[in-house]
Amino acid sequence: MHRFFAPALDPGDETATLPRDEGEHLTRVLRLGVGDTVSVFDGRGHEFLAKVANVARRDVRVQILSRVEPAPEPAVALTLAQAVLKGDKMDEVVRDAVMLGVAAIQPIVTRRTEATVAALMRSARVDRWQRVALASVKQSRRATLPHVRMPLALESYLGDPPQALRIMLVEPSAAGDAESLSALQAEPIPPDAALIVGPEGGWSETECAAARTAGVRLVTLGHRTLRADAVAIAAVSVLQFLWKDL
Repeated sequence: MHRFFAPALDPGDETATLPRDEGEHLTRVLRLGVGDTVSVFDGRGHEFLAKVANVARRDVRVQILSRVEPAPEPAVALTLAQAVLKGDKMDEVVRDAVMLGVAAIQPIVTRRTEATVAALMRSARVDRWQRVALASVKQSRRATLPHVRMPLALESYLGDPPQALRIMLVEPSAAGDAESLSALQAEPIPPDAALIVGPEGGWSETECAAARTAGVRLVTLGHRTLRADAVAIAAVSVLQFLWKDL
């Protein structure tokens, strides 16, 4: 069943109009037409079985048939605060983190991040990451579209109102000042949390100290040093296991 994003869809509507890019994908790429059955979701947790009712160039209207139960969202709303990585690595982190169920992605700029906040704001990378997130939502059968937020410097992010739990992943060499991620297993499950992951080259001592001062817990994933683009996915998987989401 092909799935399409209809952000203007209201659960009480009898019909819905797809955004133009979604309509174009339906007609020109998938070659679907009037009478074909599809699935539409609004990005806010609602999904419906629908039938293509009208096609006019790129404008596609569907008739809502019945409610569909989407894949359940994780019990803990987890924000991934990911230092911006080089090249396409950030795309891959966004894709896989959304597939695993994160609630939001906060790109952050750190001392060892090559891009600046200003450069990221001028570029189209945030829009690209949001498109990557949408594609991953479709593939993973989620009906909730995580928001990819505007980039922030680490210092600004640490000053934002915190979640119930904020953890920063650090390298094994910092194990003397950090605890194991598995320590969370013995603690109550938080209502929401943030996972802060660094760039290639890791965190500076100043950044770790600033995180501690802001109440962030420093944790490690074990004794091995993982690639920057693999850390977040491994950690999200572990957290979901600890929080009974797997």
